[in-house]
Amino acid sequence: MLNQQLLDYLEEFISEERKERFIKVLEERTKFITVAIEDVYQFHNTSAVIRSCEVFGLQTAHVIESRFGKRLDKNIAMGAQKWVDVYRHGDTQSCISDLRKQGYRIIATTPHNDSCYLEEFEIEDKTALFFGTEKEGLSAEVLREADGFLKIPMVGFTESLNISVSAAIILQHLTTKMKKQQLPWHLSDAEKLDKRLDWTKKSIRSIDDILSRYYG
Repeated sequence: MLNQQLLDYLEEFISEERKERFIKVLEERTKFITVAIEDVYQFHNTSAVIRSCEVFGLQTAHVIESRFGKRLDKNIAMGAQKWVDVYRHGDTQSCISDLRKQGYRIIATTPHNDSCYLEEFEIEDKTALFFGTEKEGLSAEVLREADGFLKIPMVGFTESLNISVSAAIILQHLTTKMKKQQLPWHLSDAEKLDKRLDWTKKSIRSIDDILSRYYG
């Protein structure tokens, strides 16, 4: 109730078009699928994956930064990090543990074993897709902990795709497949309200002053 009252107040400071845009986008948002990016070295690859998450409606993404530090470039993500909830993890195990507690299956994307081909992969439960480093791929820890494996079929001489390209292909395919099934993929009403409030705050330049007046 309090969040709704605050939202009603703050929406007076944004356009009707922006308000309607938020509502429309949130109808396509999901936490049923999420991604985890493990120790990717190139800034642009991590940022491009976050951008793909935003484009295909994923509300959350996880970044494991145990080896190379922060790997998100806001310029390449083109503002996507404003609309996607990015969770940072200092090591792989903490990320896996957090996702398991939230009910996610751990799916390793890798071309180097008897993985399930993308077209044959069934999206039935909450799924966390793990993507690995540019040269080495996923760590042995992820491969050991994974509940399943997934790969994109390739018929050329090159046996792998850039991580950002792989993520875009997989996310487009799986989100389309998910929405055709009777799965609980939508955000809850409470989650939609929280995100509307968050996005509205991010859209108001003088938000701190406005909130001070509201609470004062």
